[in-house]
Amino acid sequence: MSGRDGKGTRNELNEPLERRDRRGAGIGVVGAGFIVRDCHLVAYAEAAYRVVGITSRTLATAREVAALRGVPKVFGSLEAMLDDPEIEVLDVAVPPAEQPGVIRRILAHPRRVRGILAQKPLAMSYAEATGLVEACERAGVVLQVNQNMRYDPSVRALRGLIDDGRLGEPVLATIEMRAIPHWMPWTRGGRSVSTFIMSIHHLDTFRYWLGDPVRVLASTRPDPRAGFPHADGINLYILEYENGARASGWDDVWAGPAREGAGSDIFVRWRFEGTEGLALGDIGWPGWPERVPSTIAYTTTRDGGAWHRPAATATWFPDAFAGTMGGLLRAVESGEPPDIPGRDNLGTIALCQAVLASALGHQVARPDEFRS
Repeated sequence: MSGRDGKGTRNELNEPLERRDRRGAGIGVVGAGFIVRDCHLVAYAEAAYRVVGITSRTLATAREVAALRGVPKVFGSLEAMLDDPEIEVLDVAVPPAEQPGVIRRILAHPRRVRGILAQKPLAMSYAEATGLVEACERAGVVLQVNQNMRYDPSVRALRGLIDDGRLGEPVLATIEMRAIPHWMPWTRGGRSVSTFIMSIHHLDTFRYWLGDPVRVLASTRPDPRAGFPHADGINLYILEYENGARASGWDDVWAGPAREGAGSDIFVRWRFEGTEGLALGDIGWPGWPERVPSTIAYTTTRDGGAWHRPAATATWFPDAFAGTMGGLLRAVESGEPPDIPGRDNLGTIALCQAVLASALGHQVARPDEFRS
């Protein structure tokens, strides 16, 4: 069973390409939250990437994470990190509202780094995201966006089946999430909770599988558990494609009153129907912090009704984080574009804006209308 990256390169389900293409460029990490501590740095260590140092708004937290994960240097500021000649690429892992300013500070520094791994959302609007992409291009800095669900092994394996034509022409793709996220404090007071924080994973995955849709119909309601005012909570959306394919996501962040005493039924699953085959996937992420492998099963019209169920050991959290950083490191070394470049990711930002506008305006939206 194989998958492909954005350029069609094969990678085995349990042997991600980044494990076989380790680079020695020095990495500086900006931010020291739980996702850095328990995902980024764990994945980088297992992939043998060279993390040189870390900085954070709270120096004590940076020191604690550095000691826990064996990061050799702690910098008192972003500028001090940028002064270090060992730092060649930066992993920016700060809240969305802070990220644009951090990237601008990086680009304004006299010593130029070679690459930046930015988190998603790259920015909370298409206009601001475009400005960041253009600024990186002018500075000659490679920009990769950490849309890490593309490196979930089942998501990547399905892309391989699509590229190989095993499933025929796409008919219907669905992702159903019944899972309870932990809303971080920085999500409060922003223009979007679910769309730009949770649904962005699935919307980008649909783009990875099918390309850009032409129309969106979406509905949303608040998450009853959130405990703070917000515009979008539980998101339901349908994406329409020019070739007739359809995609639909059910991003249920409530998932029933499991935390309030009822039994739970927590999962993230996807399904892909083509004219010549069917594939099913189960994302292991809701089992975090346990490492639960994602799975895939598929059947085609040429299989006589048989199902293929390749065994998997890789997980989304934390394994996929080595994939997105690996894509940046390969691009920096080769001079080729990264596999999730900032300019392509603008399409995901436009799609998020279209979903949010459709849901709040109770009308069909076209993502192209938000590309400005």
